[in-house]
Amino acid sequence: MTTAIVVGGGPNGLAAGLQLARHGVDVTVLEAADEIGGGAKSGELGVPGLIHDYCSAFHPLGVGSPFWREVGLDRHGLEWAWPEIDCAHPLDDGSAGLLHRSIEQTAAGLGADGRRWLLAFGDLVSGFDQIAPDLLRPVVNVPRHPFRLAAFGPRALLPATWLARFFTTPQARALFGGVAAHAFHRLDRPMTASLGMMITASGHRFGWPVAVGGSGAITRAAAAALTRAGGRIETGVTVVDRSQLPDADIVMLDLSAAQVLALFGDRMPTRIAKAYGRYRVGSSAFKVDFAIRGDVPWRNRETAAAGTVHLGGDLAEIAYTEKQRAAGVMVDNPFVLVGQQYVADASRSNGDVNPIWSYAHVPAGYTGDATEAVIRQIERFAPGFRDQIVWSESRGTVALERYNANYAGGDIIGGANTGVQMLLRPRPALDPYATGVDGVYICSQSAPPGAGIHGLCGYHAATTALRRAGIVAG
Repeated sequence: MTTAIVVGGGPNGLAAGLQLARHGVDVTVLEAADEIGGGAKSGELGVPGLIHDYCSAFHPLGVGSPFWREVGLDRHGLEWAWPEIDCAHPLDDGSAGLLHRSIEQTAAGLGADGRRWLLAFGDLVSGFDQIAPDLLRPVVNVPRHPFRLAAFGPRALLPATWLARFFTTPQARALFGGVAAHAFHRLDRPMTASLGMMITASGHRFGWPVAVGGSGAITRAAAAALTRAGGRIETGVTVVDRSQLPDADIVMLDLSAAQVLALFGDRMPTRIAKAYGRYRVGSSAFKVDFAIRGDVPWRNRETAAAGTVHLGGDLAEIAYTEKQRAAGVMVDNPFVLVGQQYVADASRSNGDVNPIWSYAHVPAGYTGDATEAVIRQIERFAPGFRDQIVWSESRGTVALERYNANYAGGDIIGGANTGVQMLLRPRPALDPYATGVDGVYICSQSAPPGAGIHGLCGYHAATTALRRAGIVAG
């Protein structure tokens, strides 16, 4: 029987192990922490009964993942819950851009920009199930739906600021700009429109749900599916040297590019080792969890019903602060994401005390304390928030890397979305999962299609391994 070792028990490691096990491979997943999950964990932190997501929180790409849907994680205990409003982007005048699952409802709320919103995203939403498999895999491939991909391409190549200016109202511009800012990159650079378009279209197709009981429910369901398929999971097993790896025909690495290089760099072809050495991180975050009494007192009342809230002002301000962050400057008013998961999943709360999830975009490797900056940004749009705080805990870039070694310098998306690296991670190659070492593959979010709890990095890497092992057709 073909054997496989998977190093890393995050969503991609579990997906890789599950895809291999489904094809008869004897799989063992090794996780360094005492609990699987990587970026998809949840639990109590400071106040009993409150459930916080430790990192990943909202899952527009997770709920629509072709692999998770094929596996049927709902059959293994996963339940999704949707907020009334997927995402809100409040502005200083008390208005807000509101993203609903329904594209028609979103357009209706954008007034003069409603028709333009439909023009920008309508075809992507109606054809999302066809185009998503082409977009959520390596760029170098034979597209299954070339005409739809050709229609998407010209818009995807634009800077996010250019596409945002297709809209005429500050609400629509800010709404798209905030979604595009998930790329952790300057919004005036080419191709930054692509991620914003994908997340927007996925949200209109599937919504921005949370996992009932916390994001850890996703990895628990994946682990249950893996175990049922015959795989094994061992926690508390740290691998820092390849001599610690058991013999196996296939080795899948749910690790950062730097960790892969540390383990196998001396066996890689020189050109590949150099490419891994050039791989850039830098999408750093500063996370703050809160427990508050009551609801956030948003000036815009509809924002209280949103699961996700983007705080960054208008489009010009978001573009400026992301430009400064990319240049290594910590601004006073960083882009902040706020999660109100409890509005969709009441099990997260304890009475009238609710968990609030947030993080700020900060310069790469920032070692300062951004807690006050986060609170100020929330207060800016929700006066009185500070008085409702019962408890808070901050995790800077160092703490995030300590929590998950893949988050080098607090980089929570597995590598900077800059230049060619945005499309061709971890290196330009026809087969980006192959490390150049026989039987060894990278399956983390540092490989295509990148960050998101969709499991597709692991799925595609494992499919490559199966093909190269002759287990599935090439």
